[in-house]
Amino acid sequence: MAQHQVEGAIPVALTTVDKIVNWGRSNSLWVLTYGLACCGIEMMASGASRYDFDRFGTIFRASPRQAEVMVIAGTLTKKHAEFIRRLYDQMAEPKWVISMGSCANTGGMFNTYATVQGADRVVPVDLYLPGCAPRPETLQYAVMMLQKKIRREPANRNRNVKQKRFV
Repeated sequence: MAQHQVEGAIPVALTTVDKIVNWGRSNSLWVLTYGLACCGIEMMASGASRYDFDRFGTIFRASPRQAEVMVIAGTLTKKHAEFIRRLYDQMAEPKWVISMGSCANTGGMFNTYATVQGADRVVPVDLYLPGCAPRPETLQYAVMMLQKKIRREPANRNRNVKQKRFV
């Protein structure tokens, strides 16, 4: 069969609905900020002019109803656990969580009765950022990894997350 190019013809690209939906989701992530300690300052720096999260389509939001990614940055205390779970429940599906810093990941050096020993005991965490405090570049890299993860998921995923009690 001979290949003929028709002048003025529109090129055709084939894809799936899942890929189109996930491409849109991954390139416009709205982040609910939950800066609790020194990691919160690094998270704020990532939204400033030097690191500029806007180029990833990532916008910091103050309302859980407008956000789809929660960044838990800093020491999570048991007093905050109830509030963080409430904010997580108010976020619309699909939603993702990034735990930023050693304190949010494992309680850090604070192995006390008042500190939650990992944010995953309260909400399901998708990405963990190690360090004390992780640099803004690390958070940028985490957002890029989250974008890859979103692109691989089916568009109509159902997480079926069990309700967790607060520790």
